[in-house]
Amino acid sequence: GRQYLERERERESVCVCHPRLRRLFMRLRHARRLHLATAFPEWRPLDFFHHEILHASRKEGSRARVGRLHTPHGTVETPGFVVVGTNGAVKFVDHHAADAAGMELMFSNTLHLEVHPGPAAVEAAGGLHKFIGRESRPLITDSGGFQIFSFAHRGQRAMPGAEEAKEDGEDGGASLKSSRPFPARHKYEVAAASSRDGPPPPPRVRVSEDGASFRSYRDGRMLHLSPESTVRSQKALGADIIIPLDDLPGASTAAAPLEESVARTHRWEARSLREHLGDVRQQAMYGVIHGGTDERLRSLSVATLARWPFDGFCVGGSLGRDRSELAALLRYVMPLLPRERPNHLLGIGDVESIQVGVRLGVDTFDSCWPTRLGRHGTALTRHGSLKVGQARYRDDYGPLDASCDGFVSRHHSRAYLHHLWRAKEPAVHGLLTLHNIKFMADLMADMRAKIWRDEL
Repeated sequence: GRQYLERERERESVCVCHPRLRRLFMRLRHARRLHLATAFPEWRPLDFFHHEILHASRKEGSRARVGRLHTPHGTVETPGFVVVGTNGAVKFVDHHAADAAGMELMFSNTLHLEVHPGPAAVEAAGGLHKFIGRESRPLITDSGGFQIFSFAHRGQRAMPGAEEAKEDGEDGGASLKSSRPFPARHKYEVAAASSRDGPPPPPRVRVSEDGASFRSYRDGRMLHLSPESTVRSQKALGADIIIPLDDLPGASTAAAPLEESVARTHRWEARSLREHLGDVRQQAMYGVIHGGTDERLRSLSVATLARWPFDGFCVGGSLGRDRSELAALLRYVMPLLPRERPNHLLGIGDVESIQVGVRLGVDTFDSCWPTRLGRHGTALTRHGSLKVGQARYRDDYGPLDASCDGFVSRHHSRAYLHHLWRAKEPAVHGLLTLHNIKFMADLMADMRAKIWRDEL
């Protein structure tokens, strides 16, 4: 092994002076590393996890499908929206109320749970399902790759972002998936904190072949994530679906660094999958397709990961600078994915993008966008967004959304919610968040009905 590494260093020193030779060298080295790292069995459906396809739309040009995802903790109707509960909780809303509003699959973040309370504490409580009191509904956890990007590249977009957020009234802070989530901005600044005096601080995040190192936003201690350690943490948490560690470059990354990032992600995913297969524990693992908006790299990523026994696939990485680039990317990528395995679009939750994704065959979506809108005073309705703090609603005694049969619309008027917002009553954040969860559940149910009727 030492001789192999020495020979690689010698080859790299020869190639480094010429960009084209260096890129060729990187591709050959990536191929050699993958050959050494991957010897996986063929994929077979799991007895405790599978995606049942109930109907595929017959509408011309549509790849939409209705399905049912079977997990150890219950089923998920697809296409479906996955609500984000980063720390094992939906902000301002008890998850039992969210479940009653239509939440089926909840998304929690391994990195944040690693910071506090720690995977060992959750495992001692009986796993995340038992720890949060959600034992009859499924959970999904990710590895923290996006959070690493956020720590390292504050201000860059990895997903369609700031322009769309401002259009929807989020004061520039609620991008579809930006590198600085509005309510958690302080976390990323602590992780990237620098001293005002003295020498320049060390890099915010150090990414190497082994993984990524960074400072905890909670107490400043150094943390290290490796492909193996994130899988072990997710084993301790015990979610139904887990995701391997990936490297997420920004939307403006140049071709050569993007290709190196995709190669690193594939190697990390191979290591993650090997760790997972050594101790499956009734968990499914989704591979993450990368490549930015580069069709060649996306095709390479699908071809590489589809050969491995992942139980489903996420479309991740940079998804373009706006919705049009996202749509073009999905039109290219979705037909390449194995239809017999479920897929998930990471970090996208606005209505327009979901409608495009469903037509192209996306099974599930996740985003903190709808719940964040609620926390910041915006309700989603069938007639457009509604900002309850506006003066026009002061004397509006009608329901929040007359076409919605959810708890909030049945019990509270726009005038009352306007009053709560102007009086700065904390209850309004939870009520609007709960309403938006119901809106998203109804939106997905309507889409499934249209697919059944071959209208979508």
